[in-house]
Amino acid sequence: MDTLKFDLSRPGGKFKILNATNGGPWHKRHASDQSRSNFDAYKAARIPYSRNHDSADHSVYGGPYSHDITRIFPDFRADPSDPNSYDFACTDEAILVCLEAGTETFFRLGQTIEHQIKKHGTLPPPDFHKWAVICEHIIRHYNEGWANGYQLNIQYWEIWNEPDLDPDDSPNKRTWGGTKDQFFDLYEIAAKHLKSCFPHLKIGGPAVAGNETWTEDFLSAMRQRNVPIDFFSWHIYCVDPQKMVRKAEKMRACLDRYGYTETESILNEWNYVKGWIAEFVYSIKAIHGIKGAAFTMSCICAAQSAPVDMLMYYDTRPSCFNGAFDLYTYEPLKGYYPLYWYGMFYNMEKEIQATNQIENVYSLCGVDKNGKVLSVIAYYSDQDDAERRTVSLDLGKKGNYEICLLDDTHDGEYLKTTDRLTFDLKNFSVCLIKEI
Repeated sequence: MDTLKFDLSRPGGKFKILNATNGGPWHKRHASDQSRSNFDAYKAARIPYSRNHDSADHSVYGGPYSHDITRIFPDFRADPSDPNSYDFACTDEAILVCLEAGTETFFRLGQTIEHQIKKHGTLPPPDFHKWAVICEHIIRHYNEGWANGYQLNIQYWEIWNEPDLDPDDSPNKRTWGGTKDQFFDLYEIAAKHLKSCFPHLKIGGPAVAGNETWTEDFLSAMRQRNVPIDFFSWHIYCVDPQKMVRKAEKMRACLDRYGYTETESILNEWNYVKGWIAEFVYSIKAIHGIKGAAFTMSCICAAQSAPVDMLMYYDTRPSCFNGAFDLYTYEPLKGYYPLYWYGMFYNMEKEIQATNQIENVYSLCGVDKNGKVLSVIAYYSDQDDAERRTVSLDLGKKGNYEICLLDDTHDGEYLKTTDRLTFDLKNFSVCLIKEI
């Protein structure tokens, strides 16, 4: 039997934002005859931020009339200072629905990925400075009331998405149709312009897909050009939570190396992916089942002590990457419970880190203002036939605890109340332990 030990006399800091997502609730405020909505379940998970990247792919968020710069400002020849040049309605609605669920928008200024044979919005804008001015007016609409807008105080504004996904000589560039140097110019112009207009907001990006050489070149160029970066966003898809941790360490070290020591490191796309071609269908099946749920919880646990400031799960849109909600019924799947359970940790005053580690066992522990404990333990190995593990929690005190279980036969439900914290765990299982 393995024992995880926690020293409650040595509290740490606050729990980080680790259950943010891409994609908000599936809900229409303007429709009185909705037969389906996941609004209540989404709200219950206490998701702090929703990134609106790729939201234009789905009608529930406004579809082809929303979110992307080319959808909000459809005629690039128009006057960016004229409110009539913009179409805000569907994007407004999606953002307001999120806010009603207690979720702020992490606004991606750019374009949805294009897998079509002909590219449109992902081509470089004809005029980079005009593009920046368009973004400026979008921000003014949501934060300063411009063009019959709002005072939402949206903090995070991300410039583009995955400009490094395809090399310059690729015949099928899905996210940035120009060259690397052209993107560096766009980012410099946009970041400097937006930061000069809104010094109090967080302007960052560019949501790199994973090309580390490209990342080094980008940060080097931005430092040479004295470009501010309030947050640096990056992506990883993998099957091992420790690989995510190692990537976070690399990204933090890279930022520090180029002088961006105060820049937030935000992982705003991640999920279980074993492979993008032969193993992609297997990966999607895993995401939608208990394996994906256990992976999600394990990554959240590992990230709490890793050098990353925020996680944003990809995704809670109606898509094949969504392990939280059923595409057809909108009901919670097993992957919902890690997001929901982590939301409970925002009630904790302090985190308590384990004083030891157990291979393939991931944990969180916190105490509330009354000293009551909330903990999670997850057993996850990518090996489907991994043997059962017996794990005991040593909290240094006695008490009574409610136990909830998430595994292949339990959907996060209450299991028992006990004073014995020893668990016989199957691979791909998660326990929530709450002191009463």
